[in-house]
Amino acid sequence: MRVRVLVSARRTVADGIRFYESQQLGLGAYFLNSIMSDLRSLGIYAGIHQKHFGSYHRMICSKFPFSIYYRKDGEEVSVLAILDDRRDPNFIEGELRKAKE
Repeated sequence: MRVRVLVSARRTVADGIRFYESQQLGLGAYFLNSIMSDLRSLGIYAGIHQKHFGSYHRMICSKFPFSIYYRKDGEEVSVLAILDDRRDPNFIEGELRKAKE
């Protein structure tokens, strides 16, 4: 299955890298590696995750308090956002609305 990561999701990952790197040297790279691993597994398991905020599947990341929000259309997965789970649900919903393809 093809996983396509939209620009909106790439921005939130970049923000996470900067945040974690400011906390501890090397933690930003570990965060990125963890997210990339989760995205690879999404290519296998896309579609099995519960839907949130209407029509967005939500995959909880394995190592950090983030979730991957995506849509599945046939053999293609579009990742709209990768967001911090500690944020207000209204903020998350707003980010998903802004991230529409």
